[in-house]
Amino acid sequence: QAQLVESGGGLVQAGESLRLSCAASGRTFSSYNMGWFRQAPGKEREFVTGISWNGGSTDYADSAKGRFTISRDNAKNTVYLQMNSLKPEDTAVYYCAATTSWGRWYYNYMAYWGKGTLVTVSS
Repeated sequence: QAQLVESGGGLVQAGESLRLSCAASGRTFSSYNMGWFRQAPGKEREFVTGISWNGGSTDYADSAKGRFTISRDNAKNTVYLQMNSLKPEDTAVYYCAATTSWGRWYYNYMAYWGKGTLVTVSS
């Protein structure tokens, strides 16, 4: 029923910034905690950051702390990922996901997934 669509990926130079968006369909967006994950070639999907349904709480992986910021606009059914100081190791397909749980940022705990958007950071 629910659908998530990521956008905003592309090619950026190391040290620069990029903003990703995830648009959700349906009327229940504000009921879900939202997360961003990424998967590099040959690697497993890993958690990047998450935000609670009302934006009051956030989680960040160590790789994202101080560089990435997650936010959401429930009126627009959209969650954002602002990525600053990008590094080549940030290169991956970035996925957004929705969950009713909090703090369990694992693949099988996500209720819905987007199809991903590719971020490439050149060095």
